[in-house]
Amino acid sequence: MFNTRSIVWVPLILFCCLSRSSFAAPDRKPNIIFFIADDLGYGDVGCFGQKLIRTPNIDRLASEGMRFTQHYSGNPVCAPSRCVLMTGKHSGHSFIRDNREVKPEGQFPIPENTLTLAKLLKQNGYTTAAFGKWGLGGPDSSGAPLRQGFDRFYGYNCQRLAHNLYPNFLWDNDHKVPLQNTAAELEQNLPKDADPKDPASYAGFTGKDYAPDLYAQQALRFIRENKGRPFFLFFPTVVPHLALQVPEDSLKEYEGKFPETPYTGGRGYVPQRTPRAAYAAMVTRMDRDLGRMLALIKELDLDENTILVFTSDNGPAPQDVGGVDPRFFDSNGPLRDGKGTVYEGGIRVPLIVRWKGKIKAGTTSKQVTGFEDWMPTLLELAHGKENVGDIDGISFAPVLLGRKVPERPFLYREFPASGGQQSIRVGNWKAVRKNLKPKDKSAPNLRLELYDLGNDVGETKDVSSQHPEVVAKLEKLMAEQHIPSKQFPFVALDKIRAN
Repeated sequence: MFNTRSIVWVPLILFCCLSRSSFAAPDRKPNIIFFIADDLGYGDVGCFGQKLIRTPNIDRLASEGMRFTQHYSGNPVCAPSRCVLMTGKHSGHSFIRDNREVKPEGQFPIPENTLTLAKLLKQNGYTTAAFGKWGLGGPDSSGAPLRQGFDRFYGYNCQRLAHNLYPNFLWDNDHKVPLQNTAAELEQNLPKDADPKDPASYAGFTGKDYAPDLYAQQALRFIRENKGRPFFLFFPTVVPHLALQVPEDSLKEYEGKFPETPYTGGRGYVPQRTPRAAYAAMVTRMDRDLGRMLALIKELDLDENTILVFTSDNGPAPQDVGGVDPRFFDSNGPLRDGKGTVYEGGIRVPLIVRWKGKIKAGTTSKQVTGFEDWMPTLLELAHGKENVGDIDGISFAPVLLGRKVPERPFLYREFPASGGQQSIRVGNWKAVRKNLKPKDKSAPNLRLELYDLGNDVGETKDVSSQHPEVVAKLEKLMAEQHIPSKQFPFVALDKIRAN
């Protein structure tokens, strides 16, 4: 017998099918993975010219996304660079302007009411997490990650303690988690009676729990647990920052490939028998962590809904400190100097951004961008509605999506340490001041060096005497961009500002 009730169900089924396609909810906000290496040089990865260190996953990221050749970190050292990233304010306006430790653990904290990138993304519906090295406020301070917009944190709170990659503990949210490592001093010398070429002499400088492996595992777990909702994963790894420590399975890939002089201590950080092999192995192991993230987001079908950013917090560590050898690896590429300076090698860093289906694969941008730009850029890409307030950042989201934007009016940096430094870039003109805080307490050197980066990216020829009108213009801009800080006084610049 014919069932008339089936006549009712047919249109209902059709309506349900149509409603799912025709009346679907707007696309979910994109996930954001921000992977930031520590002291990685502009030339330390293959797609930026590295020849000796394998970085297949970073190189793949470049082939599938956009590579930026003129991206600048927030500062030439760790904490102030990250402050610029988190607040959207350049180093003449940001709260943290230098590394400063606060005992017993942590760095000088950002205030609790600081408007951070994590807070803004959280207000726009994101689940937020940080895995790696924090450095913007101790565990009990106003700057602790859980007080600055992060729902989840696992890793080092203190930058100094992160000088040991086999630490005694890490932080899991606000709980201290003991690890299976011996209590080792951060700076040690090889015993005088030890053979520097014998691997056994270095056994006491490693451990069982390698911190970068642990927080990488936590990051992967976070991705799995939050696959159904938009997330912001901040991954400030400590690699390849000193000390030169890496598990044996990674070290073996490079052992014997380079001429080596054992680093036996005496210049900070623990000894290392094969410092060049260790550095290369650290970078390649970090690359493996990135590869695992790429594989997981593909497995979870999140490839086309995830923005993945790879960059570095500043340039490479100085030559021979802790056994590191940036000259051998050409870590700076064509750039001058490295970490601790406002020359290009200290602040110009590799940047790759991938968003499958949205960012054209295999492209390169020469747009001048900086860490302060990430706050407005990511909020625009995430369809954020929150007011970012008074910031220095300029969104370069249109560049990522294939559109042109005006040239950045200027990019400013200052650093009250390492003799006191200041720089500004306008177009291809780059002005630099150094020795603004001489160690011998002599009068500061206010003379401005001028470089044409279009013809001299290595900053080898000071052309200030040939272009007095450019010097005058940049001096005025530099004076305007410095706001005095009670916490980080910079007397020479404060006086210029007052005048």
